[in-house]
Amino acid sequence: MIGSKEADVSEKSTYQRWLEREGLPVIREYYIQDIRKVPLEPWERKGGRGAYLNLIGTGEANDAYICEIPAGKSLKPQRHLFEEMIFIVEGRGATSVWTDKGKKQTFEWQSGSVFAPPLNTWHQHFNGSGSEPVRYLAVTSAPVVINLFHNFEFIFNNPFEFSDRFTGEEDYFSGKGKLYPGRIWDTNFVPDVRGMSLHEWKERGAGGKNVMLELSENTMCAHISEFPVGTYKKAHRHGPGAHVVIIGGRGYSLMWPEGSPIRKFDWQDGSIIVPPENWFHQHFNTGNNPARYLALRWGSKKYRGLRKAYGVDEDVKKGGSQIEYGDEEPKIHREFEEAAAKAGAACRMGEFHPLCSHKAVARAV
Repeated sequence: MIGSKEADVSEKSTYQRWLEREGLPVIREYYIQDIRKVPLEPWERKGGRGAYLNLIGTGEANDAYICEIPAGKSLKPQRHLFEEMIFIVEGRGATSVWTDKGKKQTFEWQSGSVFAPPLNTWHQHFNGSGSEPVRYLAVTSAPVVINLFHNFEFIFNNPFEFSDRFTGEEDYFSGKGKLYPGRIWDTNFVPDVRGMSLHEWKERGAGGKNVMLELSENTMCAHISEFPVGTYKKAHRHGPGAHVVIIGGRGYSLMWPEGSPIRKFDWQDGSIIVPPENWFHQHFNTGNNPARYLALRWGSKKYRGLRKAYGVDEDVKKGGSQIEYGDEEPKIHREFEEAAAKAGAACRMGEFHPLCSHKAVARAV
């Protein structure tokens, strides 16, 4: 019995054994081409259909799952002691959030919305369409919490209320927020990450834009980044568990541990990739529109401690974790120029990269 004093000695973690009890398919890969097409199975605990994503780059620092709410239906109410961030992939609906002592708050969402039910609150999701299912992606801290406490009565049936996170405020999920220095937007609900305004992020290169998201007083967080047609971002590395979801554009990513061969992963709207801990990774836009992604991860700026500070905006030569364009392997840029040309997109790295052969194009745009 998991969580008992007589638990079996096993090479599997408590989380892994719990995952087996959930009875769902578990995907263990570096990336998924399209989360909209992942096959799902009936999920008794949730009351919908689902699949778990234990992508290799998580290192059991966090996990993800995909869940589907049938047309005209709702999921079962849930409460748990692990954090959860939700991205609505397809569909529209509403969520109710409440505590045993507090007033129930209900808010509506659509495709592209992002939110996080406050820790250990009751919450229930409803499909607002009578003809189409809802599909959402959630990233959670379940592996850390389950492995730490290995007691499921404590994790799933704990009456403690985190009043520092939620007390039933009527405007909690209104979408209001506060912008802090460093492109940090502190909020509890983002109506549409695809259309959200971003801020210049020169440090990552090539005219990119970004916003950092702090959600529901969590220690987990998110960010949205976008980079222009014909460009790519500087290579960098950080801790495990950053679930990078492509929400616009087409291109590819490179990933590699230092001193090892580079792996390439083609992506499109709906792809998800999780770079393993301390692997360099780099994102390239070969499409005809700006590329935008949502990263769901550890690394809150408000509540630090569960993700090593790698200095991802700083040059590796100065002790950071970012490779400047002039220091990357020459073939990386050469192969990008070839890939962009093949896709019918002009390379626009001329003003950023010393090896770019498209200087005139860069100055003309």
